Amino acid sequence: MWAYVVLSALSDEPMRTQAALARSIGADKTRLIPVLDDLQRRGLIEREPDPADRRVRLLALTPAGRDVHAVVRVAIRAAERGLLEALSTGDEQVFLRCLQVLSEGGAKPDAD
Repeated sequence: MWAYVVLSALSDEPMRTQAALARSIGADKTRLIPVLDDLQRRGLIEREPDPADRRVRLLALTPAGRDVHAVVRVAIRAAERGLLEALSTGDEQVFLRCLQVLSEGGAKPDAD
């Protein structure tokens, strides 16, 4: 799961520092390092020293990382469609709104 989250974040914003990535995805940066090591070993991301501060690593997807991310995203969306097709349109909208509220930390949505 964390590997996909990292690939998704990097597909949205190609070059990020490891610390900025950890903050943006809500991960502890020390626990993220093994995920980044694995993705780099598999050729899915690049980690390069920042020319402005060599202590900092900049991250980017490789072409292979973009391909893997695209394939996995399609598979996830197909699985989601399969699960949601059992719901009526109204129920699906309520369910998705509830998930959004939960993912935002439980803040109550504005009244429609």
